[in-house]
Amino acid sequence: QVQLVESGGGLVQAGDSLRLSCAASGRTRSRYAMGWFRQAPGKEREFVGAISWSGSSTYYADSVTGRFTISRNNAINTVYLQMNSLKPEDTAVYFCATSTASPIAYGRGSDYDYWGQGTQVTVSS
Repeated sequence: QVQLVESGGGLVQAGDSLRLSCAASGRTRSRYAMGWFRQAPGKEREFVGAISWSGSSTYYADSVTGRFTISRNNAINTVYLQMNSLKPEDTAVYFCATSTASPIAYGRGSDYDYWGQGTQVTVSS
């Protein structure tokens, strides 16, 4: 079992920045990719971005490319989502998730094994 805890969400204004963190604990010895997803009220969960185990590869949804950056520190089992130039449409609950799937489709939620409880991000206009 892997436990994931997100933090760093909050209420910000359009144009502001936030950095979300996702701390993993438990059986973290396996090499796992990490993904970020979000879900807005009344909408389907959507892929935000992902990072490979080594951190050498990152993938982003078109809607956040150029504004969001994912990084990870495997020494402390933590992944980050740096969100810049936030827009009201970025308002959602943000979830991190781990995947040991190989091969993996980074944008496919079913490829992820463990999920955090989510952290709310609200961007006011």
